[in-house]
Amino acid sequence: QVQLVESGERLVQAGGSLRLSCAASGRTFSNYGMGWFRQAAGKERELVAGINWSGAMTSYSDSVKGRLTISRDNVKNTVYLQMNSLKPEDTAVYYCAARDPGYRSARVERDPSKYDYWGQGTQVTVSS
Repeated sequence: QVQLVESGERLVQAGGSLRLSCAASGRTFSNYGMGWFRQAAGKERELVAGINWSGAMTSYSDSVKGRLTISRDNVKNTVYLQMNSLKPEDTAVYYCAARDPGYRSARVERDPSKYDYWGQGTQVTVSS
C-alpha cells in the first residue's frame, strides 16, 4: 500500500507563491507517474500538473501554464508543486496522486480515474 502525505503553505495573497510537497511511501516510487489535481467548490477534479517517472515529461493545464511547476526527487520519494503568481481562482483542495502502471511509462496520464493512490488533500486559499 502506498501512502501519500501532502504538506506546504495553505494561505497566500494573490500574486504570491507557495510550494506543496507530497511524500510517498513505497519502494517503487521511481516507477510511479505523479500528478497534482485540484477540486474547487462545485467543480470537477482536474489535473493541474503531472510528471512521468523520470521527470523528463510534464504536463500542465492551460490555466496554470507558466505559473506552476511540478518536479520530483526519486531519492527522497517526494513530488513538489511550485506555485507562483497565484490568483484567487487557484483556490481549491489540492491532491497528490500516484499512478503505478507496473512499468516505467514515459507518458503523463491526465485522467484522474487512472491514478491508483491519493493523498488526503490540502486546502489552498488565495486571497484577493
